[in-house]
Order: sequence, then structure tokens, then C-alpha cells
Amino acid sequence: MIEDIKRKQLNKYKAFATGLFVLMATIFVVTTILQKTNDSHWIGYVKAFSEAAMVGALADWFAVTALFRHPLGLPIPHTNLIENSKQKLGDNLGSFVVSNFLSPETIRPYIQKIKISNFVGEWLSKDKNQDALIKNISDIILDILNKLDDSQVSRFIGKKVSEMTDSIQLNQILGNGIIYLLDKNDHQKIVTNLSKQIKEYIIENDGMIQERVKKGSYSFIPSFVDNKIAQKISSGLSDFFREVEEDTNHEIRSLITKKIYDFSNELKEDPKWSDEFKTIKNDFLKEDKLNEYSNDIWNSIKKTLGTELHEEESSLKKYIIKNLNEFSQNLKTDENLQNKIDNWIRVTAYKYILKNTHQAGNLISSTVGNWQGKELSEKLELEVGKDLQFIRVNGTLVGGLVGLIIYTIAHFFL
Repeated sequence: MIEDIKRKQLNKYKAFATGLFVLMATIFVVTTILQKTNDSHWIGYVKAFSEAAMVGALADWFAVTALFRHPLGLPIPHTNLIENSKQKLGDNLGSFVVSNFLSPETIRPYIQKIKISNFVGEWLSKDKNQDALIKNISDIILDILNKLDDSQVSRFIGKKVSEMTDSIQLNQILGNGIIYLLDKNDHQKIVTNLSKQIKEYIIENDGMIQERVKKGSYSFIPSFVDNKIAQKISSGLSDFFREVEEDTNHEIRSLITKKIYDFSNELKEDPKWSDEFKTIKNDFLKEDKLNEYSNDIWNSIKKTLGTELHEEESSLKKYIIKNLNEFSQNLKTDENLQNKIDNWIRVTAYKYILKNTHQAGNLISSTVGNWQGKELSEKLELEVGKDLQFIRVNGTLVGGLVGLIIYTIAHFFL
């Protein structure tokens, strides 16, 4: 593990720094003994170097150790700083990260480099990614469908249908619908077709008209007269409806249009029609029927969705794949669409990060604050302890050099 590697490195450099101190202590002891029996000048210089080096090593050892624990286990004031100040350290670290890494000036250059549309287009264009996406979405939807309570969903649908229909005025909808067709003059097609059908019916049933005329005629009227009358009636009616069929400006059309307009306005304004449709609606949407309808609707939706999502080559999946291909192609080729999507992502990410920077600070602060003091000290020591051992090494060497310089100045000038 990485933690074990870091611990080994820390112990290695600790041992090096401590070994250097032991070396200086050994040299100091040896030179002290030699000075008693030997008058050589170099011994004093070496002794001064080793003595000052020991002082520097001990001082820096104390400083480094005081950060993470009490030196030698002694509760000396202003030691074990990290454990004693972990909450303050967490607060300061959180504020430092927010101020220096999540400021608008810092994040803006990175946000402006975001260009995800082309990447998404390339990703979606691959069959394996499409299959994985559709499979995951299908599994999620199927899981939701299986976990839903059918009775609750049916009641929900029934409730929403009831609420919707309560506010619907069918007479107004029907009246406005008819007026819409009239304003577009679409009803003329119906008039034309109906006139044609009546004309053809009269021509095809000429014999029936003759029978009707004879049946209603007086007995003393000759048959040829009845036939002549029937023929005139049949011809007149067929000619009339032919005229209506062929003449788009026929007066009967205007009369029909006016009558339909009048009826439409009556549908909208006459209270009797409102009451009539309300009665029909209430009879049709009684509670028991509404529950039955909503249950049938939900079961049909659930069954259809389940079938479509289970089958590999279902119409729904083919439709989704078709649209995914079109969307991915547009993402790769349509610069306008790319710019819109990328700009939206950039603006959204920028606003979201700035809006929640304090959350990052709070997260760092609470995380550090919730750590056990000893655990926090150990974590930080593993991260920076190796480099801090060089402070001890440098303290040993620098201390020795300073001691040597002082000894030299004192020996020659004082």
C-alpha cells in the first residue's frame, strides 16, 4: 500500500537524521576526551562544530516533533500543535482552498476550456456505448415499474383525470372546435362530399322515388303521369345537389355555414348545453368507472413499457437508437448546437461552483475537525514528515557551521 511505502520512507529519513545527531554526539565525546591529553588546535574546532551541531539537531528535532506530538511524551506548552489546533487548522485550510483555488479568477480559465459536446457526440456514436446506455436506462425504468404500487398509481391517475376533467368545459371545447373548422372553411369538404353522396343516392334509387310517388298519388292519375312526376322530382333533386357539389359559392353552403355558426355559439353560451355535457361527463366518469379506466390505462402502460424495454429489437429501442444517432451526429457537426450546449454547461458549472464554494470549505473544515487528533497528526506526518527530516539534517549541519564560525572568531579575535 502507498501508506506503508510512505511510512518506510519516513522511518528511513528519521533514522538518517537521528544517526547524524548520534554521530555528532560521538565526535563531541571523543574530542572532549582527546582535549585532556592532546593540545592539537584542530580538536577544538572539531569539538566546537560537533557541539553546535548537536544543539542545532536537538532544537530542530524538538521543533519538528512538537508539530505532531509531545516531545518525549512531556506535555510541554505549545507542542503537539496539530492535534491541539485541528479545528482551527481545518477552518484555515478550508478558507485557504476556497480563497485560492475556488475564486472566480481561478476557476474561470478552466471553465472556459470545457468543451464536452464533441466528446459526448463521439461517445454516443459508438454502438457499444449506445447499448450500455439503453440497457442501464431500461434496467432503471423496469426496476421502478416493478417497485411501484399498482393500486396507488391507478388512484393517482384517476385523481389527476378527475381534477383535469372537473375544469374542462366540454361545450366550450366542442363549440370552439367547430368554429375553428368553420373559420378554416374545412366544413365545405363535408358539404361537398355529402351533396355528392345524396346526388348519387337519388340517381341510384330512381325506382324507389317512382314507387313513392305512385303510392301517394290518386288512383285516377295515369301511371305515365306519376312516372313523369317522379322523374322530374328525381332529376330536380339530383341537379340541385350537383349544383351544391360543384358550386363552392352556392347559397345553400352559406346557409349551412350560418346555421353551424349559430349552433356553435349556442353550444358555448346556452347553459343547457353546459349542464347536458356535465351530466354526460359525470355519467361517463363515475368513481367506479374512473377507477376501472385508470387501472386499465396503467396496466396497459406498464405492460407496453415492460415489453418494449425487455425486447432487444423493440420499436421503442430502435426509435431511441435512431434519435441517439441523429443527436450524436448533430453534436459532432453542428457548431451552433455545440456552442449552445458547451456554453450552457460552462455557465451552469461556473454558477454552481461559485454558489457552493462555502460547501467545499465546510467539507474540508468538518472533515479535518472530525478526525481524531492523533490520526490527523499521523496523516500529515506521513505526507510531509520525510521532508521535515531534512530540517533536522540542515539544522545539524548549519548549527555545526555556526558553532565553528563562532569558535574561530572567539579564538582569533577575542
